[in-house]
Amino acid sequence: MKKSKLGYIFIAFWISFSALAQLAKVKGIVLNAKQQAVSNVTISFLGHATQSDDNGYYSIKVPVNKKINLVFSHLTYKKVTISLLLKNSSDYELNLVLDEFAEQMGEIIVSKDKTTQIQGITTLSAEVIKKMPGANAGIENVLKTLAGVNSNNEMSTQYSVRGGNYDENLVYVNDVEIYRPFLIRSGQQEGLSFVNSDLVQNIHFSAGGFQAKYGDKLASVLDITYRNPTRFGASFEASLLGGSVAVDAISKNKKWTSVTAVRYRNNSLLVNSQDTQTNYRPTFVDVQTNVNYKASAKWDWSFLGNISQNKYHYQPLIRNTKFGTIDNPMQLTVYYEGQEKDAYTTYFGALKTSFQAADNLKFKFINSVFHTIEQEHFDILAQYLLTDNTTSIGADTYESNYANGIGSQLNHARNDLDALIVNSEIKGFYDWNKCNLEFGVKYTRESIRDRVREWEVVDSAGFSVNPRILEFSREDQPDVSFVGPLAPYRSVFATNFNTINRFSAYVQWNSKTNLEKAELWYTLGARMQNWNVTGTNSSANSQMVVSPRAQLALKPNWKKDMIFRISGGYYFQPPFYRELRNASGAVQEGVKAQQSVHFVLGNDYNFKMWNRPFKLVSEVYYKTLTNVNTYSIDNVRIRYVANNNAKAYAQGVDFRLNGEFVPGTESWFSFGYLKTEENSENRGYIARPTDQRLKFAVLFQDYMPSIPSMRLYLNLVYNTGLPGGAPSYADAYQYQNRLNDYRRVDIGFSKVLIDANLPNKKSWFGNFKELAIGLEIFNLFNNQNAITNTWVRDVYTKNEYAVPNYMTTRVFNVKLTAKL
Repeated sequence: MKKSKLGYIFIAFWISFSALAQLAKVKGIVLNAKQQAVSNVTISFLGHATQSDDNGYYSIKVPVNKKINLVFSHLTYKKVTISLLLKNSSDYELNLVLDEFAEQMGEIIVSKDKTTQIQGITTLSAEVIKKMPGANAGIENVLKTLAGVNSNNEMSTQYSVRGGNYDENLVYVNDVEIYRPFLIRSGQQEGLSFVNSDLVQNIHFSAGGFQAKYGDKLASVLDITYRNPTRFGASFEASLLGGSVAVDAISKNKKWTSVTAVRYRNNSLLVNSQDTQTNYRPTFVDVQTNVNYKASAKWDWSFLGNISQNKYHYQPLIRNTKFGTIDNPMQLTVYYEGQEKDAYTTYFGALKTSFQAADNLKFKFINSVFHTIEQEHFDILAQYLLTDNTTSIGADTYESNYANGIGSQLNHARNDLDALIVNSEIKGFYDWNKCNLEFGVKYTRESIRDRVREWEVVDSAGFSVNPRILEFSREDQPDVSFVGPLAPYRSVFATNFNTINRFSAYVQWNSKTNLEKAELWYTLGARMQNWNVTGTNSSANSQMVVSPRAQLALKPNWKKDMIFRISGGYYFQPPFYRELRNASGAVQEGVKAQQSVHFVLGNDYNFKMWNRPFKLVSEVYYKTLTNVNTYSIDNVRIRYVANNNAKAYAQGVDFRLNGEFVPGTESWFSFGYLKTEENSENRGYIARPTDQRLKFAVLFQDYMPSIPSMRLYLNLVYNTGLPGGAPSYADAYQYQNRLNDYRRVDIGFSKVLIDANLPNKKSWFGNFKELAIGLEIFNLFNNQNAITNTWVRDVYTKNEYAVPNYMTTRVFNVKLTAKL
């Protein structure tokens, strides 16, 4: 308790510091009339100055909400003067062409980005993504601090949005859809997320009511754009959890650019903090590249490639978990034999070309291939001892009295999957006046080869326990002799060779008009998808859905800067392979698309507080779902019933207040309320597995005014408990229970040794533009968060006890980052 109080006092003490004035970065490339880079151009304002390098690149810090004259001067070329007013602290790219004969003058006023506001899209900063501490640092780590985005598993990058599950989220990188692994069942097996934060330039996220140009999912869209570099550069990061290297390259003629990164991760630091002692030998490695080629004024080409190899070797040794109450403390001790050897290897490549057919007409041609080879092999024998314990209040240790339960459990699996997914897509964009038309056609072929061989045997005090669903099962085991067939407690045997062909298309109309003194944006669109599933011995009839969607945004001519939004439509999710496979491993080829009707009402309010910019985003939503394919969640593995025998709904409200609580930094506070329930076979409404009622999160940045190079990053999440933790055989209608609330605080401290934007960059560190060393503390207050329960039998009372499977405890990490 004292440690927790000290932690809170420390955070409050740090937050009480104020910081420096707000600045923004202006950067770009200076060229001449021949499109050649111009070096040694002086860029200056009010006594501040910098120069362009050999590649014509420059970067300079300027004040926000203050009009300045930015002057570009060179001995060979005429002067350029730009009157500049930036109204937000985001980086602004300004590329100029110098003239030898005439001086140039211009004015630029950059306000908030209204495009994302009218679409209800959240824009995240790539710099914030890189700096925020977390057990799985990256984009998903920051997404989990947004209202409406929930997760109770710091070992996983998966997240649920407004009542949806992990399979209901769309992820795009450079217009290409990204897929998540098939066989992953535990967060610690995941390894690396596809999205590499070192390569990211823009991050857009929508939690519902998204446009028709995005695909056929029910919950959310994460749209990532990798950067197109303007100069050579490199970055490096190393910590106790792994490391990464990223390189930006550009050709002399500026036609070729590339960003390439290599990552390595090892979760041993986190896994070793759990209750189970293990020999843990993972290797999570990936290589990713994005290459761009400017062939001509009309043609652009790009290639996005990724090779990922995740090898998960896990040998549990012993587990000690204390649980129960003060009146009835208990302990589970488990001794293990055997090991788990999993491997997930993926290959991904996407070739995209953009053709500017006319000034107002553009086409994109996108082709991608995703190939994953996954294996899950394990044989683990667990022999457990369940004991009562006596202890005094405040004591650190338990003393065992006698054994309540003795038994063993043998788990076996030989699961192998090979999936090949090919996409070919054409997109078009046509502009005229204030209108824009977008359209596209896509073909997808999914070939899945899946073999499942998995069983579990449970023994209690020398008696093999049969599954409860077996006709000959008896509830009085092991006290009464049982005569009948012996069977695994749980078993799945299946072999599936399936092909899914999909044709999809969309059309979308965007326009803007004026209503007296107000501005109105509207988007109308529709999607369609036709698909069929064929198997080894049968084929299913094709199915088709049509998804109309609409968005309206109104900005009144008020003194207060407000935008009101309403969006909605029919959203369909045609089944992916995971949704076709039921709990017994058999593919149900006739599963229909789940259907959802979305209504989202939102408001963005931009205002100033303490003479600094702030923004309050509020959204109310309601989703009604039919043809629901019910499921259960075990860690990160989803088991579908593979039918459409339920209906459901999700409703809630989200708030996010973000701004400069400390001058020059972006922070936010999020709050969300969610209620989602389902009704299966008209048995009544019960909570869905993702019914996480309350959410509160804080993302905070700060630095000391007296030592501006000393910085703090805080990531705080509180979620109420999820329904779950039931035995796999339990009927959800008979067993409604919730896990404990999820509480977690990650904090990071960084000492900036070199900053290219500060005058101390000349030092013995040489050519480093940035260099920092940091300390991260994960789970600062050492909260015990449980992801699932392990169920063990009491021989004498025939009770079964739910033993929490706790996540990570407090962990310290050291990190070094550098940029050239």
